[in-house]
Amino acid sequence: SRSTSKSETGDIQNNHKKIITRVDEYAKKMSYSVGVAIAKMHNCNIIHGDLTTSNIMLRHENPPNTNTESAPNANADTCTKSKIDDWNQDIVLIDFGLSSSSTNTKKTSCHEERAVDLYVLERAFVTTHVGSEDLVGEVMRGYKASCQSSDSVFVRLAQVRLRGRKKESFG
Repeated sequence: SRSTSKSETGDIQNNHKKIITRVDEYAKKMSYSVGVAIAKMHNCNIIHGDLTTSNIMLRHENPPNTNTESAPNANADTCTKSKIDDWNQDIVLIDFGLSSSSTNTKKTSCHEERAVDLYVLERAFVTTHVGSEDLVGEVMRGYKASCQSSDSVFVRLAQVRLRGRKKESFG
């Protein structure tokens, strides 16, 4: 077995880069659109069952280049804002293997399932995308703007979060 010297270990540690989540106006706009897509799904009484960031895809070209060097006299903020407004992304939810239809007559059950979908996504963001809290906020904002029962779902989400924290604390 080969041992690793201190200098090799230092090089390995120095080459390890910390991945930081992109949080700019494009990421926020896309996150808002994710919330809208989830709301549309829930409005159709479909519960995803495994809503993670890995099950969300973007079907569109990348955001426009925000490089304003080509127009030195243009206001960078106006130029960037215009490009963001013109960018229309198509969010696609995939992997419905654990999905279900929530046609239950008990509204509370339906809201619980929707809240659990949101909670799972929220945990996926926080645990796999460091510094993504603002993006989660945009997802929730988009959801609230488009889901017919968002107020009830958010009440249930608060309860689900409390249960989740208790489970994390006490195993």
